[in-house]
Amino acid sequence: MYTYIKALHIVFVITWFAGLFYFPRLFIYNTEANDKPQAVKEALQAQFRIMMKRLWYGITWPSAILTLIFGLTVMFNGGWEKLLTDPAGRWLLIKLIFVVLLYVYHLTLHQIFKQQINDQFKYSSQQLRVWNEVATILLIAIVMLATVKESISFVWGIVGLLLFIGILMSAIKIYKKLRKD
Repeated sequence: MYTYIKALHIVFVITWFAGLFYFPRLFIYNTEANDKPQAVKEALQAQFRIMMKRLWYGITWPSAILTLIFGLTVMFNGGWEKLLTDPAGRWLLIKLIFVVLLYVYHLTLHQIFKQQINDQFKYSSQQLRVWNEVATILLIAIVMLATVKESISFVWGIVGLLLFIGILMSAIKIYKKLRKD
């Protein structure tokens, strides 16, 4: 039974991340629709509202909840919680910190979602592009910790993550420059 629950946990992590990756893109498109002629803007934003609601309430939120339920079940049924106090289990503690940050990120997306549904656009499309990459950074950190575990050097892990963040931010700046040309 444990392996089935673990498999379900992985499935819902994947579907949750699918939502986390696509949802900010909808924010960007919805924000950029403000620059269109009024009739086009209204049509686009009406469609984006429908898409956002379906993605958020139909896939992303349920997947986040089921990821948490199955993840905690895997952790306690597998005895992983005993590792939290053991030096060899430090990777799990750090991974769980990143998971908590992922749920905080999820909640910030919910706030932006509520704002955009109410026609409040507090962030530029460029700011939303940067915010879109947070899920990628957290995914890499979590997957690396879950697979490499104690074999990874904390220092090299941080260095690698910072380099990846630098590359992502550079790519966003290059994309912005190319869009302007």
